[in-house]
Amino acid sequence: RLIKESLSQVDAVTELLDARIPLASRNPELDELTQKKPRIVLLNKCDMADSKTTQKWIEYFKEKGQYAIAVDCRTGKGLNQYHSLIRTVLKDKIKQNEERGMPGKPLRVMVVGIPNTGKSSFINRMAGAAKAKVADKAGVTRHNQWFAIGNGIELLDTPGVLWPKFDDPAVGDKLAFIGSVKDEILDSETLAVRLLEVMKNNYPERLVERYRVNDFQDKEAWELLEMIGKKRGMMIKGGEIDTERVSVMLLDEYRGGKLGAISLERPEK
Repeated sequence: RLIKESLSQVDAVTELLDARIPLASRNPELDELTQKKPRIVLLNKCDMADSKTTQKWIEYFKEKGQYAIAVDCRTGKGLNQYHSLIRTVLKDKIKQNEERGMPGKPLRVMVVGIPNTGKSSFINRMAGAAKAKVADKAGVTRHNQWFAIGNGIELLDTPGVLWPKFDDPAVGDKLAFIGSVKDEILDSETLAVRLLEVMKNNYPERLVERYRVNDFQDKEAWELLEMIGKKRGMMIKGGEIDTERVSVMLLDEYRGGKLGAISLERPEK
């Protein structure tokens, strides 16, 4: 509702996606909500994704008529391109303003994205100060807020919005892996096992490097979880593996980038 109400006030939309899961982190309702406003896609947290795969995603969005750049909003990587990109995307709007005798009229851009994709970190970085609320958990921004970022550009921050139903359970898993679904409503052990299944099939070498586990290709993911717990010495009384503790550790280390640069989606798939 807030997005719809504010759309008439903006010239373009900047959409933040997680570079590790560009499609799963994209709200499918936004295309209809934003009514074909010019769109800039920021593939955020690019340092946590495979750079070659991210480049393929940039080409993917280009083919769909959308500008996309790889960025890391916490460090500022890639954001030096943003101002010039806005002016490229809105060159017709700038020309129109000049013809109407309003050459200095601010360019207004709505910032959208699902929870935990880095909208507030992006605005803080662009504004040059911590002016938007930032947190590592979902659901921090509650109301629309405007921020001037210089060079005649103003950003409208909006609350992160998930859609009400995931038709594909794998999408829900990927969003939970990166922390866009609140941990309180999930079973951490089930989620960790599903993440290990993905890692085992696509990035087994990272598990070997990080946890010093070997010969696990013929093991089930839950067995691999126990192997990691044993290696880390996460035991409880009776010699059992504390699988809940292992699960929390695994998810935290994945989200913290300690398992390396990993892309969980590829355009060709």
